[in-house]
Amino acid sequence: MIKISNRIQLADNELEWQFIRSSGAGGQHLNKVSTAAQLIFDINQSSLPDFYKSRLLAKADHRITKSGKVIIKCQSSRSQDSNRQTALSQFIELVASVGHIDKKRIATKPTKGSQKRRVDAKKQRGATKALRQNKSGF
Repeated sequence: MIKISNRIQLADNELEWQFIRSSGAGGQHLNKVSTAAQLIFDINQSSLPDFYKSRLLAKADHRITKSGKVIIKCQSSRSQDSNRQTALSQFIELVASVGHIDKKRIATKPTKGSQKRRVDAKKQRGATKALRQNKSGF
């Protein structure tokens, strides 16, 4: 079981893993071994609650395809297991991020004191600039 939050868990068989060859420089080891891990998760076929599904599908993230699949590729390490763990942690972080709802901001009015301080500061700046002006008219 993959624990997303205290109430949300996914079965291991909902994730599809593919191990492919990493790109970039690396020599003979890189050319022979499939160390890059690619995690594929189908949002629509998952056991996630509808709230999570809709928020994930609406999220603007390059890892989510139009067909509703999450594809995370990790090739940062030379170890297949390390890349797998990194991809899994990125997936958990992505799914957990849609479960968090920010508090709605309540608009407040500036206090009388802050309004007075702002106006006083503007008057002071204006007075300073007025003293700099050339009064001779040339």
